[in-house]
Amino acid sequence: MSYLLHIDSSSLGADSVSSQVARSFRGAWDAPVVHRDLAASPVPHLGAAGIAAWGTAPARRTPEQAAAAAVQDELIEEFLGASAYLFTVPMYNLTMPSAFKAWLDHVIVKGRTFGLPDGPAASGRPALVVSARGGGYGPGTPNHGKDFVVPALETILHDMLGLEVTSLTPELTMAPVVPALTHLIPLHEASLTDAHQQARRQAEKFRDQITA
Repeated sequence: MSYLLHIDSSSLGADSVSSQVARSFRGAWDAPVVHRDLAASPVPHLGAAGIAAWGTAPARRTPEQAAAAAVQDELIEEFLGASAYLFTVPMYNLTMPSAFKAWLDHVIVKGRTFGLPDGPAASGRPALVVSARGGGYGPGTPNHGKDFVVPALETILHDMLGLEVTSLTPELTMAPVVPALTHLIPLHEASLTDAHQQARRQAEKFRDQITA
């Protein structure tokens, strides 16, 4: 076992429900953790220099391309060094925080993490996505079909990076603070309790899977 890579993209720090559930996972994880907080220390969004660096030999890169490649190298090496992954990705305006998308754009590089002859470099490694949201997005709700976080991440992380993805979605986090949603507090509390329990179970499952 190497380490768990925890990529956190919540802007709310300790008040983040996604981060609170992630802490339940980490509380049951008794192995090394590398934690990258993208809200506190965001990575730059992928620009022209970073894109050009992919197809340019190191000796021919401009200083801007070399700097962008150094960022990519650091993030990719950190990603590939992990044996399991924890992604804290709350829903902001129906989709993922831009900080997390920026991280993905640096890590998804053909020939290094995907597009390899034998499949993705991290193929088969377990990953947990924790994505809290203020409303409800399940079947029968007014927002059903408007979750552009979890379906997208499950496709990207599994189909492109080869990870075995499990997702937890504690819902209705606005119920305790929006008067019109007060009647939904019991559903929110049940969703949150289940997410914490599932997070602890997933930590144990991941550990057993990695050490088997």
